[in-house]
Amino acid sequence: MPASKPRKTVVWFDDGKRPNVADLLEKEPDIFFDRLSYGALRADNWKALSAAHVYCISSTRQEMPAEYRCDAALLARCPDLLVVSTSGAGYDTVDAKACTEAGVIVVNQSGANADAVAEHALAMMLSLSKKIPQTDRTLRSNQPLSREHFKGWNAHGRIIGLVGIGNTGRRLARMCNLGLEMKVLACDPYLTAEEISERGARKVDLATLLAQSRFVSIHCPYNDETRSMIGARELAAMQPGAYLITTARGGVVDEDALAVALKSGHLAGAGVDVWNEEPPPASHPLLALDNVIATHHTAGITHDSRENMRTWNAQQVLGILRGERPPRLVNPDAWPRFVRRFEKVFGTSPGTTPSRARPSPARA
Repeated sequence: MPASKPRKTVVWFDDGKRPNVADLLEKEPDIFFDRLSYGALRADNWKALSAAHVYCISSTRQEMPAEYRCDAALLARCPDLLVVSTSGAGYDTVDAKACTEAGVIVVNQSGANADAVAEHALAMMLSLSKKIPQTDRTLRSNQPLSREHFKGWNAHGRIIGLVGIGNTGRRLARMCNLGLEMKVLACDPYLTAEEISERGARKVDLATLLAQSRFVSIHCPYNDETRSMIGARELAAMQPGAYLITTARGGVVDEDALAVALKSGHLAGAGVDVWNEEPPPASHPLLALDNVIATHHTAGITHDSRENMRTWNAQQVLGILRGERPPRLVNPDAWPRFVRRFEKVFGTSPGTTPSRARPSPARA
């Protein structure tokens, strides 16, 4: 009598977000879904993780204990793990290189909240250039100043530079092109000039982008290449009176250097949605500045995007477990070894069935 196939097991830590991937995967009859808690006994959590085939993990590193991030140490304790699926576009809670070496594929939900993030970046840009927060605060203080004090700048016809033009960057490019007739520059080493042109921008290097743009908006992932990529030197290379918007990931922009550039008056303002530490402490120097719009990593958090993220996540996980190659594969080099491991566990070879999940590149 042939050995029975193991039940497909998915684990997820309930982080309080609603709606979430559990709402959908718990209803699947062919899946054993294990809802975990960061506050539960560590032994119980590790017992569940060590038996899992799929780990649905948060995209936000500040929201989870370090021991449950997917690194080489976790992989060593989870011999049956085949798939790590992040909740959003970011995957800095996952060591993609270690996963590739272990034959574990990493997938994300890049594009699910791209509209929300692009809209947030544009809202920050326009609010800063029109000094809307300063006007609002002054009126509420019952000490109104002359309207001339709040004289801003039009965004129409100016130059915006996008550091990264993936799912979010290309949407912002379209908004700025069509809505404000702006000239859009983009720095993205992974795309050709033709591909960037198709996304509504002109390809330039970072130095050119910083020197020519009145607005600079960050839309790249956080990794070894981009860590502290925008530091004191890069900020000094920006135009006097320029604006910086960062809605990508904390750690790409040097926060201390940004505070110095704003205090000196070199930069006119900044919109900061992502931080090294989230939430930032009340004593953070950027929070003391009147020309900073600060939000708590909420650019991608809307009712619409939450629905997208949970649905895309669940559909992609289900597709992988049916044997489909996922549409948002972060580490394609892991695929050959993953196929062998999948076949050994489940007795069927994946990758022969086209994905039914919504296609989107893995990059943010």
